[in-house]
Amino acid sequence: MDTLRDGSRVTIRPIGPQDIELERRFIEELSPEARRYRFLGTIGAPSAALLERLTHIDDAREAALIALADEAGGPREVGAARFSATPDGKAEVAVTVSDDWRHRGLATLLMERLAQIARSRGIRAFYSIDSACNEPMRELAAHLGFARRPDSLDSTQVIYTLELAPAQG
Repeated sequence: MDTLRDGSRVTIRPIGPQDIELERRFIEELSPEARRYRFLGTIGAPSAALLERLTHIDDAREAALIALADEAGGPREVGAARFSATPDGKAEVAVTVSDDWRHRGLATLLMERLAQIARSRGIRAFYSIDSACNEPMRELAAHLGFARRPDSLDSTQVIYTLELAPAQG
């Protein structure tokens, strides 16, 4: 269990095939804006194919973590972070936090854990392609030290990059 800035507690662990229903509820409970920022487009209910892709991780090139909060009805997914490595030693990264769990430090904690995994696998940098109007990501990226530049292929998007220090042996 991890304690966040406001004292709330979450369990962070890798996502797996058994989490399809948790992931479906997580996505459906996001605000339309949060879903648009996460998927760079409008989606309603996630498709079976999307849920399969999000919960069946290729351990050779991907990692995905979920944050779970204990609630009266059982565990609730309140955050997720993932990366997908590219052959050049970089990884595309994404993080999403439930609207009602923002501003508690959860996104930072998820990204720090993901960076530890990435470093241990020899990944040298993270990058993220996001909507230019995604203020929560802009704030998180600045807090974590990501550099920001316009996407030369799409003026509605920006690209964040972060060099990762090598893992400490």
